[in-house]
Parts: sequence; structure tokens; C-alpha cells
Amino acid sequence: MDFLFMDWLGTPIWFWAAFIGIVIALTAFDLGILHKEDKEMGISESLKLSVFYISIALLFGIWIWFARGADLGMKYYTGFFIEKALSIDNVFVISLIFSYFAIPAKYQYRALLWGILAVIVLRGLMIAGGAALVQNFYWTLYIFAAFLVATGIKMLFSGEQEMDVSKNPVVRWISKHMRVTPELHGEKFIVKVQDEKSGKMVRAITPLLLALIVINLADLVFAIDSVPAIFAITTDTFIVYTSNIMAILGLRALYFALAAMVHRFHYLKYALALVLVFIGSKIFVADFLLDGGKFPPVLSLIVTAGLIAGGVGWSLWKTRGEKGKPDILPAE
Repeated sequence: MDFLFMDWLGTPIWFWAAFIGIVIALTAFDLGILHKEDKEMGISESLKLSVFYISIALLFGIWIWFARGADLGMKYYTGFFIEKALSIDNVFVISLIFSYFAIPAKYQYRALLWGILAVIVLRGLMIAGGAALVQNFYWTLYIFAAFLVATGIKMLFSGEQEMDVSKNPVVRWISKHMRVTPELHGEKFIVKVQDEKSGKMVRAITPLLLALIVINLADLVFAIDSVPAIFAITTDTFIVYTSNIMAILGLRALYFALAAMVHRFHYLKYALALVLVFIGSKIFVADFLLDGGKFPPVLSLIVTAGLIAGGVGWSLWKTRGEKGKPDILPAE
């Protein structure tokens, strides 16, 4: 059992094993017990399940705090809060995708679950690649930082941009080169249908699988912002990955509550823009103004949490009384 105490990417293997065990247990509990059958999730259930996931993430942070020190504990929480806030924009895009493909609410949760599992793997690959780059070429961290600052400034001054799923190149390519059924087939991703020309039974993908593919590609686009943001906080691969995944794990539960009121978070975009500018800037401040000294993690956490909380509060205040159009389609 000595191998469990060996370091892998700077962290003992048993830490990684414990985290993976938590992810597997949460996924099995969610899919196998809470949602054994496809059903529409109400806002109340969504909020309760979200509180459960957030509590697990916060408790995991306490474990890191005491097991690996307050410094990494604060960095974990900072990364978690940033990823959680950025996921609100992700929710809006997901709701647009589900609406475009006319996916009923009772099938959305299962599709989101498979999407989350794919994200866990894809984010892991992106983070592993980013960690290797930073470890071997530290100057790439400055590129990450400059990208965050530029992205934040662009978000501050860019107008509202509506996503047109029909113009997505992946959707157009798949629709042209693969057989896609015009209607849903329950929770199935791939079905057998009769070919019009040959009369033979052939495999075809359903709109549910097409929606899942587009959602995962959209997440990769969002990861271009969120992964560098967390690397700008810490280069510890374990903290980067766990804070990212812990925030994403509860996204499918939070989705149903946020999708119904995403219009209330209009001004959060500007708070997130300031967070990205701050996170990117502190890399240059620490290395050039503090002569390589460390930017205080507690200050980073306070500023990040304060900006996000301010953005949420201001959004809710400015949009009070507004009624949004529900993006979640009812169950069939």
C-alpha cells in the first residue's frame, strides 16, 4: 500500500483516489437512486440538490484546508467560486441548445449527466496539458494571464450576443454527413431505423445525442476561459482539477433552477469580466511588482468572492419584478 503515498502530479495518490471515489459515489447516487427514472425536475428539487452538491464541495475544501494547508484551501475555494459563477453563462447556452433541439425536461437531466461525465475527462486532459506547459515553460502563464485580461476587457465592452445553434458548424456537418432522426426516441442516443432507399435497418443518432455533442463542445469553449483562470490562481494540478470538477458536478442540478431565472443574472457578466481582469493582472503584479512574491491568497479570495457576490446582488436588485420566458421545455 506504499504506492498510495507516492506523489502523482505533486499530490499523494490517495488524495486523487479519494476524490475520484467521491465523484463516482455522487454520480451513482444521483443517477441510480435520485433519478432512476426519467422525470422532470422542479425548481425546488433543483435548489435542494444544488445545496447538497455545494455543501459537499465546501466540505471537500475544508478537508484540503486542514490536510494540505490554508494556502491551498483558499486557492481551492477561489477556483471553485470562479468556475461556479462562470457556469451561469454555460447554463444559458445549454438552455438554448435544449430549446433548439426541442428536448423535453424529463430527458434533459440524463443528457446533462452524460455531458458532465464527458466534461470530467475532457477537462482533465486540458488541465493536464496546461500543467505540463506551465511546469516546463513558466512563461506560458503570462500568456494565460494576458488572455484573461483581454477576455475580461472584451466582456466589459461587448454587447449581448445571441447564440444561433442552427449555424453551428458541428451541427451542420453532422446533419449533412450522418443519419439523424427527425424525432426523439425517448432517452436513446442511437436507434435503428429503416433506410428509405435500401429498406434495411441502419443506425441513426437522435436529436438528444446531437444536443449532447453540441453541449460538450460549448463546454470546451467555456473551458478556454475557466481553466486559465484557475491556473492563474495556482499551478497545483490537484487544486486546479478538483475545484473545476466540484463546481461542474453540481451544474446539472443547478441548471433547472438557473434556466428558469437566468434573465435575473444579466449584470453578473460584468462582475465576471472584472474577476478575469483581476485574476490575470495579479500574475503580473506578483512577478514584477512584488519581485516574485506571492499575491496574498486570502486577498484573492475576498476580491473574487466580493465581485461575484456584488454581481449577483446587483443583478437580482436591478431585475426584480421581471418575468423571464422559461427555456425548459415541458415533459412530453
